[in-house]
Amino acid sequence: MGNVLISKKIAADLFKETNTLLEELQGKGVKAGLAVILVGNNPASELYVKKKKIACDELGIGFELFRFDEKVSQEELLQTIDGLNDKQTVNAILVQLPLPKNLDSPKILNTVSPLKDVDGFTAFNLGLLNYGKEEIVSCTAQGIVRLLESTGVVIEGSNVCIVNHSIIVGRPLAQLLLNRGATVTICHAKTTDLAMHTKNADILITAVGKPKLINGDMVKPNAVVIDAGIAKENGKTVGDVDFERVKDVASYLTPVPGGIGPMTIACLVFNVAKLAMLHNS
Repeated sequence: MGNVLISKKIAADLFKETNTLLEELQGKGVKAGLAVILVGNNPASELYVKKKKIACDELGIGFELFRFDEKVSQEELLQTIDGLNDKQTVNAILVQLPLPKNLDSPKILNTVSPLKDVDGFTAFNLGLLNYGKEEIVSCTAQGIVRLLESTGVVIEGSNVCIVNHSIIVGRPLAQLLLNRGATVTICHAKTTDLAMHTKNADILITAVGKPKLINGDMVKPNAVVIDAGIAKENGKTVGDVDFERVKDVASYLTPVPGGIGPMTIACLVFNVAKLAMLHNS
């Protein structure tokens, strides 16, 4: 059986790093603040926002939640974001995804000031990443790379397969890994013969939300497998990987829950502190 990559310790180390930044800010009389925009009542989004608030409360980061009905007008959301861009006590803004389909997500995300874009989803911050400048980067993508690096696994020269092409995970993650010298393949819903790509990967990362998408026959022996997918199956939270069938094939495998989730939250609060430092340097 391969090593199960539980991220609790790595996330805790990042919390300590974040706390050091927050103490430095406190010495300047500054309290970091995060504003979260939540539209509708998606149960998964509600849970994610709750976890983010708990982490902020633990570290003493200000947390403001702006909740809207799913029928909210785009104009109202844009006005709210404009106001938060100008609010001095808010260093970081997070628009919880997904947004209802009647809203223009790219426009809303790009209304957030790049200097307060805690998720790194604006075209400006994604553009910096493509130039190799890792300023503010997607929390999930950043968390995956930090977890990979903690294992000592060699990324440079490795074949990496990412099963996700969103700006939340796949695209920023691909760029982070390219920056580290990996050869990256991105797969998605239109990919034909997914197994052909996954079986060639030294590092396989999936974030789809489809239980048992990846089975043991789809994994290269001794590959590192990172499961960032989240779904419900028979009332249990599961990932994309058939854990029981893959654990004896992979050298490292993340569980769901307990794998990438804690890293995403840890990277979020780190980004809040980093933005606050930027505003008060």
